[in-house]
Amino acid sequence: MGLKALDIFLTLLHFVIILFNLFGWIWKPLRKAHLICVAITAGCWFILGIWYGIGYCPVTDWEWHVKTQLGETNLPDSFIKYYADKISGTSVNESLISVAIAVCFGSAAPLSIYFNFFAKRFAKPANR
Repeated sequence: MGLKALDIFLTLLHFVIILFNLFGWIWKPLRKAHLICVAITAGCWFILGIWYGIGYCPVTDWEWHVKTQLGETNLPDSFIKYYADKISGTSVNESLISVAIAVCFGSAAPLSIYFNFFAKRFAKPANR
């Protein structure tokens, strides 16, 4: 696979992971997979983050390695910042990006925990 194709693949993979982390809890058949994905993401951010910096993402690391080989320089720490800058055509405030990520992930993760462990306990019995 060529570097450009690998770059496109990693970008698409990244967007799929992000969208799944945000919305995977919605579809009942995907809730367990969503919880696993959220746990892996949190593990990368906070456990691997001990060694590589909080918020570490191996997919970003791989993608930045490919982009560097393709000649890109001055890559930010965050994949989301990179695309926010690219889409907006400006340099989006990094703190704003960090807060948005924290709020979004901080909403999706508890929803996943709720629907995987607690929703059944609070569900009303069906009328028969």
